[in-house]
Amino acid sequence: MYRKVPCIYVDGEKFETGTHEVIEEVPIALFVNGRHAMTAMMSPVMLEEFVTGYLFTEQIIKGINEIDSIKIEKNRISVITKNLFKVVGPKKTILSGCGGSTSYIDTEKLPKIKSDYTLKTSVIWNTVKSVLNSELHRITGGIHVVALLDQEKILAISEDIGRHNALDRVIGYGLRNGIDLSRTFVIASGRISSEMARKCLIANIPIIVSRGATTTLAVDIAEKTGLTIVAFARGGKMVIYTHTSRIQGNTLDSLMGK
Repeated sequence: MYRKVPCIYVDGEKFETGTHEVIEEVPIALFVNGRHAMTAMMSPVMLEEFVTGYLFTEQIIKGINEIDSIKIEKNRISVITKNLFKVVGPKKTILSGCGGSTSYIDTEKLPKIKSDYTLKTSVIWNTVKSVLNSELHRITGGIHVVALLDQEKILAISEDIGRHNALDRVIGYGLRNGIDLSRTFVIASGRISSEMARKCLIANIPIIVSRGATTTLAVDIAEKTGLTIVAFARGGKMVIYTHTSRIQGNTLDSLMGK
């Protein structure tokens, strides 16, 4: 995930040579049924989970049973689906991308969340603190963390230079392990963008929580589709933007008239 790189440390007028841990970034080309689908810049870990989640959230497959094989070579992943004539084509509306690629989707065809899953505010604070206490981030200062959880149990955690890649990995993990994603939530270290929201909708994950901010487009999409967005979840505080009924707490319940 990282390697030590020669550098010069500067402290005021003091200069010292040394090394520093720098996170790995490599190009990974994805081929589906012999055709190039995309190339992503990412951290070279959990590649089977990544490609499963990516193919699913980009709606190239509808489930893991549509994958016949995954072959991983240096800087290349080759996937054969059971439908060899599956066309990987562009969609119409551009949403924000990460890692040198862009995703496309018709926003009018976004799925709606189908889940009655709820969370207590105390669970969010406890899990955010445990998930985002990343040793790799402490060492390198250059990694995003995304986790898939069921209440206070961490089901999968991924660290990557791109939060979208990390989200695909935990979704892929869920698919490969038969997890009911409608009974889970996601915690992310970085901004909740429209692309992060879209991936949660495709996977039917009802709640996404971030230590960071969100965007207006993500909020607009979430409001129309049933996704709950919680941002700035740190230091015992949080901001709930959409579908607040999924988040439960004594004071919040009183405010919402529960």
